[in-house]
Amino acid sequence: MRDRLETLYGSPNALAEHYSSFRVSERLLLTGHSHQAWPDRAEAGMLRAWRDAAEHVDRKWDLAAERADRVRKGFARLLDASPETICLGGSTHDLVVRWLSALPLAERPSIVTTTAEFHSARRQLRRLEEAGLHVAWVSAHPAANVGQRLADAVDDRVAAVVASTVFYDSGEIAGDLEAAARACERHGAALLLDTYHQLNVVPFSVAGMGLENAFVTGGGYKYCQLGEGNCFLRSPLDCNMRPVITGWFAEFGELEAGSAARVGYGPLTTRFAGATYDPVSHYRGSEVFDFFEDMALTPELLRELSQHQVGLLRDGIDALDLPAAVLARKDVPLEALGGFLSLRSPRAQELVRELARRGVFADARGEVLRLGPAPYLSDAQLREAVCALGEAARAVARIRPRARARHLLG
Repeated sequence: MRDRLETLYGSPNALAEHYSSFRVSERLLLTGHSHQAWPDRAEAGMLRAWRDAAEHVDRKWDLAAERADRVRKGFARLLDASPETICLGGSTHDLVVRWLSALPLAERPSIVTTTAEFHSARRQLRRLEEAGLHVAWVSAHPAANVGQRLADAVDDRVAAVVASTVFYDSGEIAGDLEAAARACERHGAALLLDTYHQLNVVPFSVAGMGLENAFVTGGGYKYCQLGEGNCFLRSPLDCNMRPVITGWFAEFGELEAGSAARVGYGPLTTRFAGATYDPVSHYRGSEVFDFFEDMALTPELLRELSQHQVGLLRDGIDALDLPAAVLARKDVPLEALGGFLSLRSPRAQELVRELARRGVFADARGEVLRLGPAPYLSDAQLREAVCALGEAARAVARIRPRARARHLLG
């Protein structure tokens, strides 16, 4: 693995040639935590979707189903789970809403979640709270033992616990989630884990983490490079939930039997499904999953590469020696971070604009500046981005560069 990683540190990065359409060797794309570039291979899938539609018209759906199966198997490999437990959807919100509609909220009118969930869950739960549902908001920090705090909030009136495995704002890995899983099992509550910021950058295993009874959601827009429309919900093998919000794809296999007295549901692969969708997403996604396999880009290799890149950014930014009032970094062990670096600044939005002026793509959430490397970036590009950040910070704060920072950056 070490020799392979060395080729990814160099300039140009050995992977960059496979991302020519996104010009990853020409642009400083520190948006890997938000949306990564697509490999050129993805275009072939999208063009094939067009050709299949043109040639087969409505019969294209058999071919689209084959592509969906390949995407399902791709997610299954990353989750260390069975493909038969995975339902695909256009977004995590679509899947989570259908999942929420299946909970016994009349008998168990409470949900436990954290204060650092992404907006697809946060906004929906806030709205449900306004409508009368009790939501317990457990502090996400310190992240190392958030699972125990979630467990402490579970009782027999809790229908479900909803939590991320890596928090979207801080980039920190949520710890002790096994405790939350055990508490849910004791009290008969469901557990839903959002792995969007973990999948394909921090290895994950349903079986290895003792999460066989958990629901797991996530998608491919970030570290998987699948683009939009590729999300999933993994269910426990014995799940028989009946979502109230349900599309006709959920009974797709029973349509020929005609209408029944009771609404029916298919297997776990369709139980939380919606309705007609744009299959181009699965054509694109299946090609990207194949590309990752062909290039031997395993979660283990990607984790080591990511840790190297995030560590390089961290050390370079520390060397800038900027005032904490301008840019501050929480002292978190590298191994406790997911795939990006989180920095705090009251002028984070201005920093994003200043970085863009210098050719660096990044983003901010409130006062949090997020810098996310990706497998196709070289060490030289990351060092260049750090220098640009130093310039941007001095520009917004109107301070002169310090001699120590200039010396350390060479």
